Amino acid sequence: MVKEISHFTSLSLGRPSYLSRDFGPLFGQGIIASSGPTWSHQRKIIAPQFYTDKVKVNHHRKSRDAWGAAIDRCEGGVADVNIDKDMRSLSADVISRACFGSNYKEGEHIFSKVRELQIVLAKGHAGIPILRHLPTSKNRKIWKLEREINTVILDVVKQRAAALDSERDLLQMILEGAKDASNVATSLDKFIVDNCKAIYFAGQDTTAISASWTLMLLAAHPEWQSRAREEALQLCTHKVPDLHALQNMKTLTMVIQETLRLYPPAVFVVREALEDIKFKHITIPKGMNVQVPISIVQQDPELWGPDAHLFNPERFAGGILGATTTTSGGAQAAYIPFGVGPRVCVGQHFAMMELKVILSLILLNFRFSISPSYVHSPGFALVVQPANGVWLLIERAN
Repeated sequence: MVKEISHFTSLSLGRPSYLSRDFGPLFGQGIIASSGPTWSHQRKIIAPQFYTDKVKVNHHRKSRDAWGAAIDRCEGGVADVNIDKDMRSLSADVISRACFGSNYKEGEHIFSKVRELQIVLAKGHAGIPILRHLPTSKNRKIWKLEREINTVILDVVKQRAAALDSERDLLQMILEGAKDASNVATSLDKFIVDNCKAIYFAGQDTTAISASWTLMLLAAHPEWQSRAREEALQLCTHKVPDLHALQNMKTLTMVIQETLRLYPPAVFVVREALEDIKFKHITIPKGMNVQVPISIVQQDPELWGPDAHLFNPERFAGGILGATTTTSGGAQAAYIPFGVGPRVCVGQHFAMMELKVILSLILLNFRFSISPSYVHSPGFALVVQPANGVWLLIERAN
C-alpha cells in the first residue's frame, strides 16, 4: 500500500492543505506545500539545480578551525561541544553558496529568522483553527517574523536583479520561473519568497539535523567511527574529499543510510486526496489525508529483522533494496527518509553528498565520543531533532 501511494503519479493526490494553512508563514505555496500544476511547475524549475557538484569542500573549514581552537584551549586536548549550531552553520553556508550565490554572512539573518519562525509554528494552536487569526502575542510574533523574512529575501532578489553578472544558480532559476508564475495563479513576489523559504528550511535544517544524529551514532559506536575514518583516510588526498572520493565512500554511505532509517527528519509522508481516488480495495474520499508513518515502516521487525531498532549499517552493504529481510516488491517502499516515487525529495542527492562532505572532514580531523552532558531526547519541531542538542567530547585525530 505504501508503495502504491508513493508511486501514484496523478496530480489528484497532493500535499495536505494544512501545510499552507497552518504553516503558511513558513511554507506558503512553495514546493513543500503545493500540489497540482503549481507543484509540477516548481519542481521542474528547482529539481535540475540540485547537482552534487555544487557542494564546495572549502566551505566547511571554519567549523574545523573553530573546533581545533576549542580543543587547544582545553586542558588534556578534549573539548566538550554542542555540535548542533555548527552543523546548522555548515548547512546554511552550503545552501546559501550553492543555490543562492551568497555567503553565509549575507544569509545569516534569513536563516536565524526562519529557524525562529519554525520553533514558534511548531508549538501549534491547540487544535483550534480560529486562533491562527487572533492577534495573540504568539501570532503577532509569527506575523512579524514572516514580514522580516519576506523583506530580506526580496532585498536579496533585488540585489540579484540589479547585478550584471547573475549566476545560473537556483535563485536565478526561480527568478526566471517566476516570470511564468501567472500560469499557476500566484504573484511574482510570492512565488519567489515561498520557494526561497522552502529551500532555506529544507536545505539547511534537515541536513544539519541528520549530520548531528550521524555524529552521535558514530560517537556511540566507535568501531563504525574507526571504519569510516579509515575509509576517508584511504580515499581523501591531503585530507580533502573530492568528488571521486565522496562517490566511493561506501562505509560512510551505509552509516548515513542507517542514521536516516533510525532518525528520519520527517515523521510522516502525508498526502491529501484532491478528488475521490481508490487504492486496491480502499476508497479515499476528496479531502482525506493519508499518512505513512516513516519511523514505524523503517523499524518494522517484519521488514528489517529482529535488530530493526539497533544501529547496524551493515544491513545496507548490498544497497537499499537489499537492506530489508523481505524480497517482495514492496521492499523499496520500506526505506523512505526522502520519500519515494515521483514526489521524492528533489534535494536527496545533494543532501547525501553534503552529509558526506561534512562527516568526512570531521572524521579526517577529529575523534569524538558521547559527552556526559548529552541527554538523548528526540523531539518534534516540524522535524525530528535532538531537543537538548548533541554534546560530544572532541579531540584531534592525530
